[in-house]
Order: sequence, then structure tokens, then C-alpha cells
Amino acid sequence: MNYEQMNNNKVYVYGEIVSNAEYSHEVYGEGFYNMAIKIERLSGQSDFIPITISERILREEGIKLGDMVALKGQFRSYNKQVDGKSKLALTIFVREVVPKQDNMPTNTIELSGYICKEPIYRTTPFNREICDVLLAVNRAYNKSDYIPCIAWGRNARFVKSIEVGEKVVLQGRIQSREYQKKIDDYNVENRVAYEISISKIALATTDDGLRENNVFVS
Repeated sequence: MNYEQMNNNKVYVYGEIVSNAEYSHEVYGEGFYNMAIKIERLSGQSDFIPITISERILREEGIKLGDMVALKGQFRSYNKQVDGKSKLALTIFVREVVPKQDNMPTNTIELSGYICKEPIYRTTPFNREICDVLLAVNRAYNKSDYIPCIAWGRNARFVKSIEVGEKVVLQGRIQSREYQKKIDDYNVENRVAYEISISKIALATTDDGLRENNVFVS
């Protein structure tokens, strides 16, 4: 992975491991495991985010249920088969365990990617502006991660006018959100969505810099 691809997608989180390691898959003879991390918000609520971690890191760091850990990595997507249908799944791919960084928020992500679906703008019953956007973030070996993001207020008004194919850079945090999916007239299923809550966003210039006049902070 080259320098640009490494910097397209950067995550730092600090929280509590709240599930045991469950085997996921193997790449070039190395096993990878799924776990979950609980990250507290300033509001007192918490986000529960899936993580994928290699057996090497698990072995070297001795990570287990209940541990408080600081992790760096990338937020990645993959297609998961559920009941015969393909579903977009999201996880933090852990690259390293690091000392807790007291000068950092406990949940932060920086992304650089392309708008790949027309943004969806709406308002809540309390007239709060929201805009949903799907970002394609390039990865090595001609792969991309497709990451749902949500903008609020002035950021929402800015994002709704960005055209498909435009490149943006953004900062925010990974959040989990519970919702109910109507299956049929008699059944409702509880589900969890993962998305990036945008705190700062800008159009990227041709040299990957920022157009500072387009940066907004919620």
C-alpha cells in the first residue's frame, strides 16, 4: 500500500473490548478475527464498533475481553452474504495497537474519497438538516471501500450540492446507530448501522489540498 492509500483512510479509537475474538478469514496464511470495541461519547452514550484484527497482533498484545485499548487502522467495507443477499458490512481493520493518546479524541477518522452516489438531503421533524452520502475510498490492489457518511446543519447544506464523482476530504467519528427494519406487515427486525458522523468536510483540489473556503465545522 502506497503513502497516498495509507492516508486516504486513517482511524484512531480508544475503548473497551466487549466481545471475544471470533475467527473471520485467512490471508496468505495469517488468520484474522472479529471483535467489538465500545467507545464512549462525551454525551455518555457509547458506540459499539466491529474490529478486524490479525492473530499476530492478538498474540503479541494479548488482547482479550474487557481490555482498554488504543487502536490505529482503517475503516473498511466488504460484501457479506446474509440470507442469500449481499450486504455491505463495515469494520475497523486494525493495523497497530498504540499507547493511549491523551491529546486525541477517543474516536476519530480522516477520509479522502469520491462521492459515488447522489447525496440524500432531508430535515427532521424538528427542522434539523441531515444529508447522507456514500464515499468510495481507494485501497490497494484496485479495491475501494464504500463508506456511508452523515452530515448535519451547515455541512449537510454543503454536501447536498456536491456532484457524484467529486473528491472530498473529511474528518469525523465512527458511530453506531440502532434502527428497525420492516420485514413485512407483521415483522420488524432490529438492526445496527455504522456510519461516519462528519465534523469537517471540504472539496479536494487537484493536488489533494483543501479549498479552505469550503471547510465547515458543525
